[in-house]
Amino acid sequence: QVRLVESGGGLVQAGGSLNLSCVASENIFSTPAMGWYRQAPGKEREYVARVSWEGQTMYADSAEGRFTISRDDAKRTVFLQMTSLKPEDTAVYYCNVAPVPAAADWGPGTQVTVSS
Repeated sequence: QVRLVESGGGLVQAGGSLNLSCVASENIFSTPAMGWYRQAPGKEREYVARVSWEGQTMYADSAEGRFTISRDDAKRTVFLQMTSLKPEDTAVYYCNVAPVPAAADWGPGTQVTVSS
């Protein structure tokens, strides 16, 4: 089982920025893509963004234009730069493989809270 550990969350005011990181315990970057997901209170976990092994990126409509996903294979790390944050971005953020996350590999996530 691959361990994924997310970090970088915190409390920020609306309009602010945060940079999230996700470190994998082993090389999982041979998978087609890595992604970020999030789960808001009382809601289902949802897809946010993904980056392929070639560096191609895709975003959910809610993240397009505000979030940037990237990866550093040498460091086994995936990043999510988030700008222009909104209260509705408040959630626990997770990374996992994409486009279909591996149920056994969910990490603890990192809490992002955006105040209005």
